[in-house]
Amino acid sequence: MRDNRPAHWRRWMAGALCGGGDPPLIGPPRRVVRPDRCFTAHLGFTAPDLATARETAVGYAEALSVLRAEVALGAAAVSPAEDWRRAERLFCGAVGPDGERCVDVAGHPGFHHAPGPGGLGWGDGDVA
Repeated sequence: MRDNRPAHWRRWMAGALCGGGDPPLIGPPRRVVRPDRCFTAHLGFTAPDLATARETAVGYAEALSVLRAEVALGAAAVSPAEDWRRAERLFCGAVGPDGERCVDVAGHPGFHHAPGPGGLGWGDGDVA
């Protein structure tokens, strides 16, 4: 037996030694990289009633989105601490003509608004 190394090692070294350049220092990843997944952070706080809790939760969500760009405002919800199945959306989330989502509070009157200052407005406006 002349060479007891694996066949792929012989081919790799032959390519590297015959003008193929230096062998790579880092090989390709062995596993396929998974796409990012969505997660939820549950923040607990006290409030006298649901309306106040909704306002407080909207403030927390908007403040977190300013600090961290990856926070998705459209996914923000509020629920009683003992019953997460009764979660209510905090933001409208209506899809606009260019694919953007409305960042106004859920149930707002008037036009929908895209994120950012001077964002595009769309919808029925102030029509009753």
